[in-house]
Amino acid sequence: NRLDEFQGYLHEYIQTKDSGLSQSALNRIRTQYRRSVRASRDPFKRAVYSVIGCCDTSDNHSEVAVKTDDYMWLKLSQVRQCDADGSRGSQVEDHLTLRQLQAILKDEYGEGHFHAADMPLLFFQVLLLSLQFEAALEFLSRIDRYHSHAVHFTIALHDARMLILPDSIQAPLLSKDSHDVQFFNVAQRVVRYTRKFASTDPREAVQYFYLLKGIETPQGSSLFTQCLSELVLETREFDMLLGRLEPDGSRKPGLVDKFRVNASGIIETVAADAEAKGLPEDAVRLYDLAKKHDNVLRTLNKLLSQILSAAPGGNQSTRNRLMALGINIAERYKGQGHTATLSRVSTFYLLLDLMQFFNLYHDQQFDQAIDVMQRLKLLPFRAEDVDSKVTSFRQYTDEIRHNCPDILLATMNVLYTQYRSAKSTSPASPALGRATSDGGLAEYLTVRRSQARALITFAGMLPYRMPGDTSARLVQMEALMN
Repeated sequence: NRLDEFQGYLHEYIQTKDSGLSQSALNRIRTQYRRSVRASRDPFKRAVYSVIGCCDTSDNHSEVAVKTDDYMWLKLSQVRQCDADGSRGSQVEDHLTLRQLQAILKDEYGEGHFHAADMPLLFFQVLLLSLQFEAALEFLSRIDRYHSHAVHFTIALHDARMLILPDSIQAPLLSKDSHDVQFFNVAQRVVRYTRKFASTDPREAVQYFYLLKGIETPQGSSLFTQCLSELVLETREFDMLLGRLEPDGSRKPGLVDKFRVNASGIIETVAADAEAKGLPEDAVRLYDLAKKHDNVLRTLNKLLSQILSAAPGGNQSTRNRLMALGINIAERYKGQGHTATLSRVSTFYLLLDLMQFFNLYHDQQFDQAIDVMQRLKLLPFRAEDVDSKVTSFRQYTDEIRHNCPDILLATMNVLYTQYRSAKSTSPASPALGRATSDGGLAEYLTVRRSQARALITFAGMLPYRMPGDTSARLVQMEALMN
């Protein structure tokens, strides 16, 4: 009895894992299909045999599968990688792999067959149901009104690890290899989407960027960190995104701390990016926030060195701003401790002291300025100190050595101004003050000339090429004092 026999096939189909029949059952049902069922006028009978025995997969059974959903169910039910014995069926029409079905739907039928322009969600559904996730997302991304949906489908599928990503985040949105395996660039899709609102709603943008934490940049770093760094430097929302430094040296958490990431490492990366992009003041504050004190002083020392000898200017001048920043850091590190190297710290404090010297110099407070310079013991003021100061000069960092010409000129100018002022003032005048108290005008002038000669000798012995005009001006001022 054919009906009883088929009932056995159906029972086996239901009970067997993955709805597969034994090879003997497959052979019998396919033989029956070819001999009689294929010619049957009953479309439902033909469809049932086709599903259970994977018979004649080229027949679309249009009388039964009148809707796209019906067609997809029918075809997906026929998909087999191989028969029970490992073969691919005795007849070509008795075999349908997933790859073959995908090619039929996407390439043979395509967008035109499914009227994708008018019914985009239908074609999107067809691609999804046939596990062509990458192609489905690329298609939906091309429909303006479904951009947002495409992004959130992307996020869901990526989170479920159901998307194949390209090796490079610079790859096209959809690409494929020589074996026709498709890749979808999740990073590109998410980053492009967030550009619309990242600058106005950085909090929301960070939530999306965090989804990219497992994707690497060409440099091998986390794409989440790179996107966050760019966002911070673009919006300058340092406190909100990364936190801020409290007076006691602790860091008040920012938005980044809500994620399972190394916040300090991310802040250090942002600092390095700021430095690379020519934002050294931002880099100093960010390194400080990350407690990378050696990097703080390395960067700040370069900045202070560049404006060391400049006139103070107004309260908002670069020099005054950097000096205030330096003093704040110096006081905090002194009270709370730091991890910077001795060389960096020594250079840092010396630069701050030299800035104080130049402040006094530009304010024409020459007595106080020369006192500061003598306390620093950077330059020789006696002939017998020249050799030791030349030796010490070799130990200073570039930030100090590069400013030596300006330091020498300013110090020589102070000596020359004091010399000229004392010489033009009556010995009995109160204006002479310090000169007379040190043993009289003659001795005071002699001391200043001897100090000037020591500076000239020191400048000539330095293992450092002085600018030509610096040497000439030093010699000129020393000569005017003789």
